[in-house]
Amino acid sequence: MTSTPRPADIARDVLTIERDALGTLLDALPHDFDAVVELLLTVPGRVIVSGMGKSGHVAAKIAATMASTGSPAQYVHPGEASHGDLGMITAQDAVILISNSGETRELADIIAHTRRFSIPLIGITKRADSTLGTQSDHLLALPEAPEACAIGMAPTTSTTLTMALGDALAVALMRLRGFERANFLAFHPGGTLGAQLLKVSSVMHSGADLPVVHADTPMGDTLLEMTAKGFGVAALVEEGRLIGVITDGDLRRNLADLMERTAGEVATRGPRTISPDALLSEALGVMNANKISALFAVDDAGRLRGLVHIHDALRAGVA
Repeated sequence: MTSTPRPADIARDVLTIERDALGTLLDALPHDFDAVVELLLTVPGRVIVSGMGKSGHVAAKIAATMASTGSPAQYVHPGEASHGDLGMITAQDAVILISNSGETRELADIIAHTRRFSIPLIGITKRADSTLGTQSDHLLALPEAPEACAIGMAPTTSTTLTMALGDALAVALMRLRGFERANFLAFHPGGTLGAQLLKVSSVMHSGADLPVVHADTPMGDTLLEMTAKGFGVAALVEEGRLIGVITDGDLRRNLADLMERTAGEVATRGPRTISPDALLSEALGVMNANKISALFAVDDAGRLRGLVHIHDALRAGVA
């Protein structure tokens, strides 16, 4: 009697098959890979990516990854292409078509369109002798590898290989374009990714909004400044440089004769600060570690540039 395999054992089988296939792809990276990257770096238009079925889902992901990392790209559905969307593919573009067999009939019109208008065609397929393989200007051939599904037919290993190859293309283009964190933020202004890449300077309060006092400012006036600005702190400034801070804790420690003292006598010297160019997430980490709710931003010379409050991090979606 044959026992039913444990789900975890099935998972290990699938992952082993796909891992081995990725190793094969690594060892036999298509020789056209460098030429494809050079082409996509210089194409004046966009990278059009297309495929049908599961390959279409992978194509859409590859296009999205490229577009978000500095390489203008767009997914075009092959069925829609045959009914007018071929107009989205111009002579300024390059086309990547994905088909494991290389004989996906829905891709025929796009192939013909690229041949008619001399649009560079890059094929990703397992069969170099297929229609897609022979018509492509550049071929990124997938290695022979078994599908990981129980009957060996559902696209599993093949889509994993194609996805990985697409990631390799996108990252190669990204690095050669010099695409950096600031560029990534420009394409991801919303959501967690955008929040994680926000700089302190993008949310900090500055100028007249800052609670600023000087060493000889009476504490009565200091309290008015702290209340008016609403951050619960005041910056002790000398010739534009931050030299100390006054917090609620400083007020409590000096409560007995507070109104007889000056800001310079009450302030805590050498406060914790952050650079305006630091990530907002870093500022949040400093505030959490030190159990404070506000942090002053200073430049390399120690000049006061702004203030970031923990509520700013919350509103930005960092916390």
